[in-house]
Amino acid sequence: MLIAGFPAGAWGTNCYLVAPAAGEECVIIDPGHQAAQGVEEAVAKHRLKPVAVIVTHGHIDHVASVVPVCGAHDVPAWIHPSDRFMMSDPEKALGRSIGMPLMGELTVGEPDDVRELTDGAELKLAGLELTVAHAPGHTKGSVTFRMPEQADTPSVFFSGDLLFAGSIGRTDLPGGDHAEILESLARVVLPLDDSTVVLSGHGPQTSIGRERATNPFLREVAAGLGDGARRPAPRRGM
Repeated sequence: MLIAGFPAGAWGTNCYLVAPAAGEECVIIDPGHQAAQGVEEAVAKHRLKPVAVIVTHGHIDHVASVVPVCGAHDVPAWIHPSDRFMMSDPEKALGRSIGMPLMGELTVGEPDDVRELTDGAELKLAGLELTVAHAPGHTKGSVTFRMPEQADTPSVFFSGDLLFAGSIGRTDLPGGDHAEILESLARVVLPLDDSTVVLSGHGPQTSIGRERATNPFLREVAAGLGDGARRPAPRRGM
């Protein structure tokens, strides 16, 4: 298994290229702000052939490079229907909080081929199997992708902005809902095995076991407490 990741752009959004091995087909997860060059460098370094772009949610820091990356490789983009509008109107999704100057530097819109993700879908792309889980709370259309355990690697969980090392996604932007993100954590994250590797939308790699033991929000959800709903999460990304 090959997973090549790098933080991109003003928000340090993690973009991942995932393939069975070097020299094979790959999927690209969350090519955000200024990610296109990093994608091309990883493709060349590992001799990869992209077959799809898949995104965990529609915020501009996760989708800003979808159009150029899809166009360069003639591949479709997959996104949950509740977040699809953000590709063409990112400022509406952010309450215009990041300002017109930055928006003026970006080319927004949809690639030629957009396909919609659904809860529980099994994506079979590039020789990989990824299970989609709808996990609203950060946005209405937030999803996660989970890859099953294999002989040489534990299960891998691409959490987007649902779960970070030591924290969770912010819920103060349009479409965010703290009670909803706590429910998503309980339904999507808590059942995962402790050995599951977590690759999130921002910040370092972690594991479900580490987060179960140390993440204050996940501990409160596991305990059935509601105090986390009154404590704001650190704001990583958008």
